[in-house]
Amino acid sequence: MSTGLLTEAILEFPDNRLLIDLCGEFDRNLTDIEARTGVQILRRGNQLAVHGPEDAVSGAREVLEALYDRLENGRAVERGDIDREFRLQDHEEPDEQLEMFTGGKVEIKTRKKLIEPRTDAQKAYVRSLFENEMAFGIGPAGTGKTYLAVAVGVNMLITGAVDKIILCRPAVEAGERLGFLPGTQEEKVDPYMQPLLDALNDFLPGKQQAKMREEKTIEIAPLAFMRGRTLSNAFVVLDEAQNATTMQMKMFLTRLGEGSRMVITGDRTQTDLPRGVPSGLADAERLLSHVPGISFNYFTAKDVVRHPLVAAIIEAYEGDTQA
Repeated sequence: MSTGLLTEAILEFPDNRLLIDLCGEFDRNLTDIEARTGVQILRRGNQLAVHGPEDAVSGAREVLEALYDRLENGRAVERGDIDREFRLQDHEEPDEQLEMFTGGKVEIKTRKKLIEPRTDAQKAYVRSLFENEMAFGIGPAGTGKTYLAVAVGVNMLITGAVDKIILCRPAVEAGERLGFLPGTQEEKVDPYMQPLLDALNDFLPGKQQAKMREEKTIEIAPLAFMRGRTLSNAFVVLDEAQNATTMQMKMFLTRLGEGSRMVITGDRTQTDLPRGVPSGLADAERLLSHVPGISFNYFTAKDVVRHPLVAAIIEAYEGDTQA
């Protein structure tokens, strides 16, 4: 909440080219910051004048300086980076456990881009993916559970920490019959696996990804295909785990082999299993939450990094007493 005292801060940026990138096309970035803080930002040569309530000006100044630092370090500034700085603005306390990352920051390097978590929950989740052989990410859609897991998997693959990536989902039909879709089994399954492919496309060049899939360095398959296998030296992600039955979940978790990492992601509120069939994700949470070496990370609507309306929709459904 802003105080009533109005003030002005003058920020000077020595590199005009970086200042142009900071402002964004048609000053879009400045407009975003103004909308979120209620300040007014005016450009005067290589300076930005920030007018408004004292605490809002202070917050806008911190965000502008952090974004300019990004540019000085050779990184781009996108709208998502503005959102990230606002989310983390009030949570800058040093964390000794983050020192394993360069400069104390949580960053995931992939072939195509550098990924930075936007919320504290995402930071803790990424840290646990690097530190634990088995990790659960539980929470609503849009919180980055699967996206960050795939990013960490790609990082471990390109750095040689694992030899392959295996991405899978339970083939549960959400109101549609896969068997009636035309095409081969692969053609039927690929659209269902598209969210995993979308994540991979963000982190690996298309030709490299296609070659890796052809060589089975990257596998994308329904959960049932994991039965009978021992998954060694692999980074394995089970997405939409709320749709796995208890027996499927047990089967999957016991595939863990030497040198492997497993990540299980899901949203307990979006189960597509038949009525009366318990979710394997809920059972795993109940049975394994105190097992050493297995981490559980939780997300809420506050961690949604999609369109702001998504968070509002999730909160509306969570607060519906008639559901």
